[in-house]
Order: sequence, then structure tokens, then C-alpha cells
Amino acid sequence: MKKKKKRLICLLIILPLLLVILALMKNYNRSQEEKQEAEKEAAKIYAAELTDVHAVSYKTESGEFAFEKEEDTWVYKSDPDFPLAQTYPEQIVSTFGKLEALRELKDGDEPEAYGLKDPAYTVKLTDAEGNETTLSIGNAVEEAYYLLNNTTGKIYTVNSSVTGTLQHTLEEMAQLDTFPNIGSGNLKREVITRGGEKTIYDSENEDDAKNIAAVAGGLGAVSLSAAADYSVEDKDLKGFGLDEAARTTVEATYTKDDEEQLLTLYIGGEDGDGNRYVMMNDSRIVYLISVDVCDNILNVEEPSDTE
Repeated sequence: MKKKKKRLICLLIILPLLLVILALMKNYNRSQEEKQEAEKEAAKIYAAELTDVHAVSYKTESGEFAFEKEEDTWVYKSDPDFPLAQTYPEQIVSTFGKLEALRELKDGDEPEAYGLKDPAYTVKLTDAEGNETTLSIGNAVEEAYYLLNNTTGKIYTVNSSVTGTLQHTLEEMAQLDTFPNIGSGNLKREVITRGGEKTIYDSENEDDAKNIAAVAGGLGAVSLSAAADYSVEDKDLKGFGLDEAARTTVEATYTKDDEEQLLTLYIGGEDGDGNRYVMMNDSRIVYLISVDVCDNILNVEEPSDTE
């Protein structure tokens, strides 16, 4: 019994010591990892290091773009009402705000030797205090580009992937609306108003079963992928046949997650290429939707061929 007690006492003494040693080893390993990470970070070269960027503009062969931050929202300076998808300016700021370089050129040639006198890309970043940093991207070298920080006058090579965020057209940067999922299974009612006259299709009316199926098929086929205007002004609506006097209004009541929702569509004139101009709800985007789909939404029967 005495031996067992002695063993138990030894174990009770040794166990806390082992736990302390284990904790010390973990702390040591953690500190070593942190030290290695700090050394790696210290060895990195940055062509630009900015914080709190509030404006960004850039010039490419395809054009010039400028965005600025209004409170927490990025806007397109030339058209603040443009529905800008926030990810695009955010990606540019993320890429160029803290831009890691592959190496810094020291005692190199003049900037024109690297294509930096007439650069392929120019990016300007402005912080909250109005301080500007301009970066010029010149010739390609292997899988990199030469880059000049015009503020510091230093030349670097940077990964060629940095220009990827500058390749998008304005149309690609638009945040288009999301069209709801509507079909004959969840469409409850559609009201069509043209010239002050209303046509109503109601799923509760057995006589409207065929009509509800037809208009639901049209609503289910809508694709918001092409636009004629991204921020139309009221004075320009008439040119699209979307002014109150000319447009056809469609109000579709449907269910989503067992709750009724209302979709309002305004259908205007034709563009001459087989599409009609359409707006939805309170959006200022004028979409292009095929005439056939619009005819189905409006339950317009195709004329039969007659001899």
C-alpha cells in the first residue's frame, strides 16, 4: 500500500510538471513560428503601401476609369448612379494598395528603357487625406512587368497577374438586378395595364389556368443579362417607350418561402434587333428582353399564317 501511495504521489507531482513543460514547448514553437513569419514579412518588398484608399483611377488601352468612395460605397465618378458592383474597385485597391514586388531595380536604366515613359497602364490611388500615389506599368519581362512608383521614383518588377483587375469593361462591372424565380407553381396573379385598361389573370380562377401557365412561362424565361442603359434619367424614358404614357405595366404577385411578393415590370418599345426595353421595380437599368419572352409575359398570341 505504501508503495502504491508513493507512486501516486510521484505521479501527482510529475503530471503538473509535464503539463508546464508541454505549455512551455508550445509557447516556444509558437514564438518561433511568429518570428519566422515576421522575418518573411520583413524580407518582402512593396512597390506601394497605402491605407484607407478613398479614390482610385486608372488608364488602359481601352479607356480611363475613376471611382471614389462616398461613405462606405464606391461610385463611378462619371456617373454616380451607375450600379457599380463593389467587388471591382475593392479588388483594385486590394491589389495596388499594398503591392508586393518581386524585386527593386537599383542603379538601373532610365524609365523609358522599361516602357515606363509611355506606360501601358497607369493607376492612381488617393488616400483619405488627399495624398496621391501614381503607379505606371511598362514592358513585360518573363512573367512580370516593370512598374514605376512615380511618388518615390523607384522601379520594380511585379507579378504579371496584377493587371488582371484592370481588364474589365464598365458593362462587366455593373451590378445587375436579380430576377425572381417565378413559374406556374408560385405565380398567384398577374395584372397587365396598357393605355389605362387592365387585364387580370388569377390562379384562383379555373378559367385562367391556361393563361397563368402562359405568362408564368414568360416570366420564368427572363434573363437580365443585357442592358441598354444602366442609369436612365426620366427625360430619356420616352426614347425607350418607357414613359408612363407609352409603357405597359405588369404586376406579378408570386410566393417565395410561403410569403407573397410583388414584381413590377415596365415593358417599352422594341430596339429593332428582336428585343424590347424593360425595367423592373425601382431599378434605373433598362434591360433588353426578347420580344418572344415579352409576348409570353403579356400573353400575346403569335399571329397565325393566312393565305
